[in-house]
Amino acid sequence: MTAIEQDAARTARILRMPTADDDKYSRGVVGLRTGSADYPGAAVLGVSAAWHAGCGMVRYVGPARAADMVLAHRPETVTASGRVQAWVIGSGTDATSRDPSETEALRDVLAGGDPVVVDAGALDLVPDATAPMILTPHAREFARLREALGLASMGEREAEALQTARETGAVVLLKGAVTLVADPGGGLRRIRSGVPWLATAGTGDVLAGALGAVVAGAVAAGDPSPERLADAAAAAAWLHGRAGALAAARWGGRGGPITASDVADHLPRAVGETLAAQR
Repeated sequence: MTAIEQDAARTARILRMPTADDDKYSRGVVGLRTGSADYPGAAVLGVSAAWHAGCGMVRYVGPARAADMVLAHRPETVTASGRVQAWVIGSGTDATSRDPSETEALRDVLAGGDPVVVDAGALDLVPDATAPMILTPHAREFARLREALGLASMGEREAEALQTARETGAVVLLKGAVTLVADPGGGLRRIRSGVPWLATAGTGDVLAGALGAVVAGAVAAGDPSPERLADAAAAAAWLHGRAGALAAARWGGRGGPITASDVADHLPRAVGETLAAQR
């Protein structure tokens, strides 16, 4: 198996520099149905990351408490339903406490034609979904997903990521010290741009939001193919790692503690530096 090592040059090819002809729709619109009464901060983190990763509009359609917090932190966010080019669902939610109406709403998203970033509390709905998907589990969530799919342990992360992508028809972004992105066609990408300081609460919510923005931009550019979605996933993961490294580097040569909000706040610099270096 030959894996691609994600780098700044590959990431820059996915990002879109706005032009004078762009508007908010042509730059990509991402919708987030994330957060919950117990974890409203996940919605704020994901929405902030989506804005900072460079999309043209962010719609948030989650619960009222989370929506209020989103608007308090990011008043430019639209909290009304409407057109989107990609979705992010599941961040900051728990499948065991999800009510039937929310389950039905998520199933509707997963039955549509727009690409969906499926995180955390929505991963249980993957087996019945038909939409184009990018799955973003950490190790424990990945093990539960494979069990639900009836897939036995293979004892090897890369092989398991590829098998899960084939079985689900989805792009699989398996988070870890080395993040893997596997696509249904057998492609594999490794992302090593992160730092250990990223192992802190909420950074997965930031990754999901950034990924939704990058995917929306790719769809707006006219290429929603599985390979392009996998490239977008790898680019978003690389930017997330780079933003974490930039945030940690403020505290010296070995870095220092960061929060998920710090990572979101450093995404614009990560995007800008990546694009500028490729000119």
